[in-house]
Amino acid sequence: MIATAYSTAHDTRPSGGTARAIAAWLLVCCALVFAMVVVGGVTRLTHSGLSIVEWQPIVGTIPPLNRAEWQETFLKYQQTPEFQKVNHAMALDEFKGIFWWEYFHRVLGRLIGAVFLLPLLWFAWRRQMDRPLALKLAWIFILGGLQGAMGWYMVKSGLVDDPRVSQYRLSAHLGLAFLIFAAMLWVALDLLFRRADAGNTSAPTGLRQAATWLLGLISVLVLSGGLVAGIHAGFAYNTFPLMNGYAVPPEIFMIEPWYLNFFNNMATVQFDHRLLAWLLAVLVPWFWIAARRVELTPRARLGSNLMLVMLIIQIALGIATLLMVVPVPLAAAHQAGAMLLFSAALFTRHALR
Repeated sequence: MIATAYSTAHDTRPSGGTARAIAAWLLVCCALVFAMVVVGGVTRLTHSGLSIVEWQPIVGTIPPLNRAEWQETFLKYQQTPEFQKVNHAMALDEFKGIFWWEYFHRVLGRLIGAVFLLPLLWFAWRRQMDRPLALKLAWIFILGGLQGAMGWYMVKSGLVDDPRVSQYRLSAHLGLAFLIFAAMLWVALDLLFRRADAGNTSAPTGLRQAATWLLGLISVLVLSGGLVAGIHAGFAYNTFPLMNGYAVPPEIFMIEPWYLNFFNNMATVQFDHRLLAWLLAVLVPWFWIAARRVELTPRARLGSNLMLVMLIIQIALGIATLLMVVPVPLAAAHQAGAMLLFSAALFTRHALR
C-alpha cells in the first residue's frame, strides 16, 4: 500500500538530508530491536516467558492495575502446566516478578511497531522515498508483524503438558529478530554511505566473499545459540576447553535417529556451538590479517577491526557464562554480544561492496 502511493514521477532517491533522517530513524529502530533481543534473553533466563497466557495485542498493553486484576491474571497462570508442574509453590508477589519481564518484552515489541510505522507513514505521505526504498521498508514492517505472531506461536508451545517452549520456535523467533535488525541496518547504511561516495578503493573479490561467509557463519552461530538456550544446554558440560574431560563427549550420538542429536541432545548442541566459535576464532583473525594487507576504505578497515574485537569479547563472555553456569547478567551480555558481533560483520560486508 505504501509503495503503490508512488507514481513514476516520484521515483527519485531521497535527498541527502532526507536520506540521513530516514537512516537515523532506522538506526533508532535498530537500537530498539537490540534492546528487544536482550530483554527477550532475560525473559527466557528468568523463566518469565510463559507468565502471560494470552495474546492481546491491544488490550494486553494495559497491565493489571489493582489486586483483583492481579489475582485474575495469576489465576490464569495457575491453570498452566508450568505452574502446576514447576512453580506450584509460587505466590502472587513472586509471580509479579516474572510477569513484568514478559510484559515489558511484549510492550517493547509494540513500541517498536509504532516507532517504525508512524515515521514510515510520514515519509510516505511526504513522498520522500522512492519506490524501491518504500518496498524495502514495507517488507520490513511485514516481517515485524510476522515476528509478533512467531513470538506467540513460540509461547503457545510451552502452554502444554511439557512446560517449555520449543527450541525450534525459539531459534526461529531469534533468527527473525536478527533478520529484521539486519534489514534495517543494511538499508540505513545504504542511505548513509552511497556507492558513489564510497571512494575509489575496491576490495578484492576474495575478501568480499570471505566477509559474506563470515556473516553467514555468525548467523549460524546465533541460531545454534537459540538451540542451546532452548534445551538449556548451557547448564551441562560447564568446563572449558574440554567438555567434562572430553574433546568430543561420548554422549554426542546417544539419541535415535541420529539427526535429532543436532537439535535435542545437550552434548551435541553445545559441542556444535563451541565448534562454530572455534572456527570463527580462526577465520576472523585470518580475515583481519588479510584485510591489513590490502588497501581498503577507512570504513572497511574499521569494520574488520570491530569484528575482531567483538569476537574476542564474545568468546570471553561465552566462556565465562559457561563456567559460571549461566548467571543471568553474563548470559544477557553474551546475547547482546552476539548481536554486536553480527552488526560488526554486517557493517564490514557493507563497507566491502
